[in-house]
Amino acid sequence: MTYETLVYERRGAVAHITLNRPEVLNGLNGAMFSDLNAVFDAVAADVQVRAVLLTGAGRAFCSGADLSAPRDAPEGGTIGDGVAQNMHAVINPLILRITTLGKPVVAAVNGVTAGGGVGLALACDIVIAAKSASFIQVFGPKLGIVPDMGCTWFLPRLVGRARATGLALLGDRLPAEKAAEWGLIWAAVEDSALLAEATAIAERLAAGPTRGFGLIKKALDASQGNDLGQQLGVEAESQRIAFGTQDTIEGITAFLQKRAANFTGA
Repeated sequence: MTYETLVYERRGAVAHITLNRPEVLNGLNGAMFSDLNAVFDAVAADVQVRAVLLTGAGRAFCSGADLSAPRDAPEGGTIGDGVAQNMHAVINPLILRITTLGKPVVAAVNGVTAGGGVGLALACDIVIAAKSASFIQVFGPKLGIVPDMGCTWFLPRLVGRARATGLALLGDRLPAEKAAEWGLIWAAVEDSALLAEATAIAERLAAGPTRGFGLIKKALDASQGNDLGQQLGVEAESQRIAFGTQDTIEGITAFLQKRAANFTGA
């Protein structure tokens, strides 16, 4: 598969996706949104892909929206109407494609991650950042707009309302190590080790029980709006499905036989 703004490669059971507009710090434009939606549809449909690794080319993961892109008002509407329409049609579906993908997604964050780039990273299941990386909410203090690409949903749930509000209103740079300390991301590692660490985790996940991982993701997301009783019900129904998979049968058999399980994703 070839894309205008991405580099895609499947290595074994891991899909490697690299944002590839390094000259603009991998700023998100219409072509990149189109490519990202298409590539996540493709990996969802490819049974040989059991995990995804997302990163950026050059010295940044993603600087957010490419503000140099033209913004036209729809007929009879405002520029704001056009922005909202584009979000509903293209941007929001991308975040949902990533978060609802039935396969684990690992983000390897290199360098600056700003604006919508933060939302793109946090939509992934496990986020690993280089120690030189940072996360910046530029929407409000720099641009007078509201954080999007899921930032207003992810941030308060990951770091709490107080820290989310401070990040959004002040726009201060959050270094990767502090982001890990706060619980925004999984880990901050040495720059030279970033891709190796992220690849190792993606490969580990790709060798695991894929359908079980998908059920875990779905259950954790459901917990955000459920009380304990409702969530216990989600767990019961998830187990109903899991115990019908070949991987769960293999996992239990391997556990009882005291050997490593050979998961196939089925």
